Parts: sequence; structure tokens; C-alpha cells
Amino acid sequence: MLIIEGLIAGALIGSVLGFIGAGGAMLSVPILIYVFDFSASHATTAALAVVLLAAASGLIPKFKSKDVLIKEALVICLLGLTTNISTSLIADQLSERFILTGFSLVLLVAGSSMLIKPFTSGLERKMPAWALILVSLVIGCMTGLFGIGGGFLAIPVLVLFFRVPQNKAAGTSLLIITVNSIIAFLGHYKIWSEVNWKVPIAMAVSAVVISQLASGKSAGVSPTILKRAFAVLLFTISAITLLNAWIF
Repeated sequence: MLIIEGLIAGALIGSVLGFIGAGGAMLSVPILIYVFDFSASHATTAALAVVLLAAASGLIPKFKSKDVLIKEALVICLLGLTTNISTSLIADQLSERFILTGFSLVLLVAGSSMLIKPFTSGLERKMPAWALILVSLVIGCMTGLFGIGGGFLAIPVLVLFFRVPQNKAAGTSLLIITVNSIIAFLGHYKIWSEVNWKVPIAMAVSAVVISQLASGKSAGVSPTILKRAFAVLLFTISAITLLNAWIF
């Protein structure tokens, strides 16, 4: 039964990653905590493995359609390497309340970013150095601490401020998520032996298949309704997480 539940959860995560290009870990972590009774540190570690595999799978059709800005993605990951590694190494020393509170605040920001209307026209522009450094450091920190790949930050920056087309921003986001998640997962090595990997593996298998299918169909689907619904879901999860951290 746990394996079946893991497969269903993975399908949901893969759909979000494939269609939106972000948000997989924001679902993986609360699902592992509230459905499968993982601790916060174990959930963030397992979520990294699930999301990096799903994101890597979703990259395949994006590479084929040339919707991935490889240089920009790798620069963001390399600039955020310091915060990613440093926060990954101390993640196991942080309290459950700290992780849950920080995670819930990130969800609020992520949900708000989903409601911002992106530009739909205009030429692509390269990201200026100051924005690139700031976004990279923040994304690296979030990945290391909370197991979040940072796609929800990368996409608005690429689309809203630099007018990169939505489908190309989503593809670039998947590459950022993949690389950042690999780095952070390696940084969580001290927790690997403590995690029960049966459920995360089932989630990953399902997420990989569904993410690839959804990614191939994403260009023909308007993301507006999906993003609004996802934003409401993130706000709800954030509220539940805060209540769980401070009251229950």
C-alpha cells in the first residue's frame, strides 16, 4: 500500500515539474512529512533524490526542443555553489521547527511568484551580474536547507525581468533544479543511511515517467490556470506547515 501511495504521489510531483518547470520539492517535502511520517530532515533529503530524477527526466524533451539555456543555468548553479554546499552540510543540525518554518515561508514566496503575470512579448535579454549572483545564492541556500531546487525563483526572473519565453524558462529551470539537487543531495550524505528509501524510490519512478510525458505536452497547455491552482495549494500547505511547527 505504501508503494502504491508513493507512485500516486510521484505522479503528482512529476506533473507539476513537467507542466510548470518548478515546484516538485515543494510538494515532495510535505507529502513525505504528512503522508508518510518522515521527519523534516529526512523528508528534505529524500525529496532531493525524487526531484532531481524527475527534473532530469523532464529535461529530455526540453533539450530536444532546444528550450534549455545551458550557459545561464550552469552559471546560476556555480554561483550558488557556496551557499548550497554550506547549508547542505549543516542541515542535519537544524531543528525541526526551524526547517518547517523556513520551508513554509518559502512556500508563501513561491505561491506569490506563481500569481505574477509574466511578459508575453519582447526580445530575450541576458541576466545582469547583480541579479544573477543574488538569485544564485538564494537558490543555493534554499536547495541546501529545504531540498528545494529553486525553479520558482529562476522562472520569474527569466520571464518577468528578462523576457525569456515561458517554455524556455521552464526548460532552463529543470536544468537548474537537477544540478542543484545533485549537489545538495551529496551534501546530505550523513542522513542517507537514516532514510527509508522504499517510498522515495516509488515516488521517483512515477515522477520520472509522468514528468517526461508532461514536459513534452507543456508547450501546448496554458500555464495560467495551473499556476493559480498551484499557488492556492502552496498557500494551504504553508499554513498547515506553520501550524504544525508552532502549535501542534
